[in-house]
Amino acid sequence: MDHTRRSFFKTSALAVSAASLFSSIPLFQVKSQSGKKMKMTYRPYTLELKHVFTVASLSRTTTPVILVEIEYDGIVGYGEASMPPYLGESQESVIAFLKRVDLTKYDNPFDLETILSDIDALAFHNTAAKAAVDIALHDLVGKIVGQPWYNIWGYDKNKAPNTTFTIGIDKADVVKEKTKEAAGFKILKVKMGKDNDKEMIESVRAVTNVPLTADPNQGWKDKFYALDMIHWLKEKGVVYIEQPMAKERYDDHAWLTERSPLPILADESCQRLSDISKVKGAYSGIVIKLMKCTGMREANKMITLARSFDMKIMFGCMTETSCAVSAASHLSPMVDWADLDGMLLIKNDPYRGTTVVDGKLTLNNLPGIGITAK
Repeated sequence: MDHTRRSFFKTSALAVSAASLFSSIPLFQVKSQSGKKMKMTYRPYTLELKHVFTVASLSRTTTPVILVEIEYDGIVGYGEASMPPYLGESQESVIAFLKRVDLTKYDNPFDLETILSDIDALAFHNTAAKAAVDIALHDLVGKIVGQPWYNIWGYDKNKAPNTTFTIGIDKADVVKEKTKEAAGFKILKVKMGKDNDKEMIESVRAVTNVPLTADPNQGWKDKFYALDMIHWLKEKGVVYIEQPMAKERYDDHAWLTERSPLPILADESCQRLSDISKVKGAYSGIVIKLMKCTGMREANKMITLARSFDMKIMFGCMTETSCAVSAASHLSPMVDWADLDGMLLIKNDPYRGTTVVDGKLTLNNLPGIGITAK
């Protein structure tokens, strides 16, 4: 049996298993309340960062988000769209998209596949806006049946991994101070891609010996430089590399992955489910983020497909509140690594949800995505 057929049968088996799981859950037998309709509201909100956040391409102190609520029969589900600059979305574009979403035409909030497929078809991009609706609907449905989503999916919350804590590009003394503040974390993520790559790592290493991950954010221009850096980073205790070069350079990433002593993960190169087949072979694994892939529904499908290709998976986030981070945490037991620290980087989180205890993602027992409004 050739590799293509093996992958097909493996993927099919996983899909059948997932379908069997869903069909056995009583919540999908719950009937919608006659005459009840879903009502969506939303508002802009600006996240204030604790530190200036610098990556290879820019620096910023705030992140614009849109907070969404969907109400049905007195129960409210929360969602969020976070718009870091590279996504190309804004509060204005998200609001314009949400105005086109009419949830009143759906009688049953449990019809997630139909509702979210229809919403996805409204426009080609707007992935963060779509994710906001997706998260709110999942939260709503989980609350209606009184179960957290890790239970609905059959995932063991105790298998949630440690999360990295992100150290943004900065001067050596500031990097050391940020690293000291992250003393409780078991693994740190170091942003790279400018002209001080080695200084960044050395500054972190002056403070801690915990494992590191490196994220050049497409900042490396030359594949030979990239390979040399990866060998050096391995010696410094780095465990994987995110998106070292420009997302369009599939052949160069394939060359690098073939020679690299560390896994190379596709972040900007892999946005949605359809991208996984494109990056297969060019990367060791993928980075899934709710704001890139339209939310929990598609993220769960991406995990299944990536596993069928024997690819590594890291679950990441943008600068987000506890709403979006908590939603992502329900999928985290199924991945290799997590970078779900977005809510820890801000000063004005309006929610409480998944927490980090001794560096480990710690999910609560609340229904839905497990958050409460402060």
